Amino acid sequence: MDPFKKVELGNTGIKVPQLGLGTAPLSGATLGDGLYGGTAHDEAVRILNRAQELGISYVDTAPLYGTGRAEARVGHSSYVATDRDSFVISTKIGRVLDPLSDGQQVQDDPDGIGELISVNSWTRDNVLRSLEESLKRLNIERVDIVYVHDPDVEIYGREQALNEAFPTLIELKEQKIIKAIGCGMNEWQMPLEFIQRFDLDIILLAGRYTLLDHSGLPKLLPECVKRNVKIAVGGPYNSGILARDLSMPVTFDYEPAPNNLVSQARELTKICLEHQVDLKAAALQFVLAHPAVATAIPGAQSIAELEENIKMVQENIPTPLWDSMRDAGLIPQDAPTPS
Repeated sequence: MDPFKKVELGNTGIKVPQLGLGTAPLSGATLGDGLYGGTAHDEAVRILNRAQELGISYVDTAPLYGTGRAEARVGHSSYVATDRDSFVISTKIGRVLDPLSDGQQVQDDPDGIGELISVNSWTRDNVLRSLEESLKRLNIERVDIVYVHDPDVEIYGREQALNEAFPTLIELKEQKIIKAIGCGMNEWQMPLEFIQRFDLDIILLAGRYTLLDHSGLPKLLPECVKRNVKIAVGGPYNSGILARDLSMPVTFDYEPAPNNLVSQARELTKICLEHQVDLKAAALQFVLAHPAVATAIPGAQSIAELEENIKMVQENIPTPLWDSMRDAGLIPQDAPTPS
């Protein structure tokens, strides 16, 4: 597979490469923030600069990631110094960032944004505020794709998304302020409802269509194909279990992985070893084979991981590997695989 092959998003004029870059691991966030990472500012900017140099032309970020730090680090990278039409950037609405109420000053603040806290909101006013503040942190004049982020985390999130967030984003798209809209979530059920209610362009589906978790396959992905809605696969390694040494503790959805999934990952690894294929290569190429999927956006905590992701998409995988996984019941019989 070619990681740099471009896939068009409907009639938006946007083309994304099959391999993009997720920035949650570059946010400096730790487990206490609900995201794994911890990468320092300078290293994060080096990774972003190397991604730009290598030709990765799609970067996804969000205010949630490190409470603004991921966006700020993109804004300090070489992406913003290049031709704006040479890359695609997406961010999200659903969280607004407020200064700490005690006015605490930050001693060491290479990101230049101060200490912020995240507040969940999908109202019209906060959609507009969030986008304006994201542009400042990103140090750019426009973003290409805007996702409604995690409306499932609050009981009022769905209604605010339906009644305020999506209508506001549709207006902004009609005004040509943004080019594409969608939602980014860790479940498939609500995105399915949203694409049936609104004319969306892309869904960022995190962890629900992977080599290990196929729950988005039966209903969401066929509906996306039917409606010409593309998928960006977030968390293709399920937050670590498909990319780490399984003899050590691993995570699934940012939590310690349950034993049954570790066993399943070991069976997948066994088949990969039999065919001399890296599990990470199988994980990335499996999701990219589905016609609904436009791009996969794994994160990277080092330049080595970044470069490895590119090699994993390029690795040659023999067809019998997929046959072995089907025969073992590890992937669905109807799941598309690379030919």
